[in-house]
Amino acid sequence: MSRIVFLLINIFPLIFITGCSTNNTSIPFYNSPDFTPYFLSNGEVEEIISHKISDFSFINQNEKTITNKEIEGKIHIANFMFTSCTSICPDMTGNMKLIEKAFSNDPRVVILSYSVTPWIDTPDKLADYVEFNDIKTNNWHFLTGNKNEIYSLARESYFAEETMGFSKDSTDFLHTEYFILVDRDKRIRGIYNGTLMLEALQVVEDISALLDE
Repeated sequence: MSRIVFLLINIFPLIFITGCSTNNTSIPFYNSPDFTPYFLSNGEVEEIISHKISDFSFINQNEKTITNKEIEGKIHIANFMFTSCTSICPDMTGNMKLIEKAFSNDPRVVILSYSVTPWIDTPDKLADYVEFNDIKTNNWHFLTGNKNEIYSLARESYFAEETMGFSKDSTDFLHTEYFILVDRDKRIRGIYNGTLMLEALQVVEDISALLDE
């Protein structure tokens, strides 16, 4: 199965940086909103990749405060949704369930689904959404909180936007189909179209590879 980075080969240049080390990672790193992939050896990562997911604090469907500590030393996959969405969100949730099933209650893997209508999606509404979609895992958090904080985290940390590399004003509605894969060190390692089952299966493959790193 081809990686999304190769599907985008005609859009973004591939950046290969080689050093003396022969232990090269097969999963690229992303350091900027243009999602240029960097294939690096272990010794080059700290020197070249500076971007990491910022600190955050939101409330999940169980009214529990979830902070960046929840993803410390863990791999996580993030997306941005809202419970009243009838277009791309049902497909995204269904495909995210495929990922959840592959790593069911695996403490090394966390799923974060941020609401982009947090003024509507209260913990109770998110809990109803979880029940309606028959989601039972302990490691999938549907998050709500301050709109500006969620939107800033989405755009500045996850680089999440419908048009990759395009920056919108903080007041613009955020609606994106992308899943963003983040490694144990909070570095972005993949971006995928969450409405496509094949892309979700690629996420499963890439998470497995990161678990072996």
